Amino acid sequence: MPGNSANKPRPKALCRPGMTPTPGTDLSLKIVIVDESPVRSAILEEGLREAGFTEVIRIAEMQNLLARIYKIDPDVILIDLENPSRDVLEQMFQVSRIVKRPIAMFVDQSDSASIQASVDAGVASYIVDGLKKERIKYILDTCISRFNAFAKLQEELDRTRNALEERKVIDRAKGILMTAKKLTEDEAYALLRSTAMKENKKIAEIAQSVITAAEMFK
Repeated sequence: MPGNSANKPRPKALCRPGMTPTPGTDLSLKIVIVDESPVRSAILEEGLREAGFTEVIRIAEMQNLLARIYKIDPDVILIDLENPSRDVLEQMFQVSRIVKRPIAMFVDQSDSASIQASVDAGVASYIVDGLKKERIKYILDTCISRFNAFAKLQEELDRTRNALEERKVIDRAKGILMTAKKLTEDEAYALLRSTAMKENKKIAEIAQSVITAAEMFK
């Protein structure tokens, strides 16, 4: 999303139905309902307001949907499609891939392919024939919890991937230094580390500089 939305804190988990809201419950979440049906959207909105949520916004038109969502910048998105076509489902899945927010999608009927596609698109909750106002709070809670859990796993995966890439860069730079300066592997790494400390940079940054310089003088 535009601005600083990429760094926006993930929504806090909500309390379970029937439980007294705890101090950690965030009822100030901005929730968007995407629904062309005023009757069905009213069920969602009533369930949310009865649960204590006050900032609920409905988008009734699918045209320029992404732009509308970007403008509102919600914390959570609820999409109700009733009996969607394949094209409409794919449009909603595309929204899920782009907009990094917890998304719960309600449909009246589905098949295994659509369910799998929703998972692949990052939809946190895909509810078939479950549009009941008394379930909305629980579904919202589950949606946010799943989104947060997946986001945490993704962050860990990204860190691991970045660490592996940095290790490859450092190993390559060590090889260059060992050849150019007739150093041992430990000496090459010590040189990279001491240079990084002097320049207040990461070792991987210094290693990349070594690689870049070596490629320039090939």
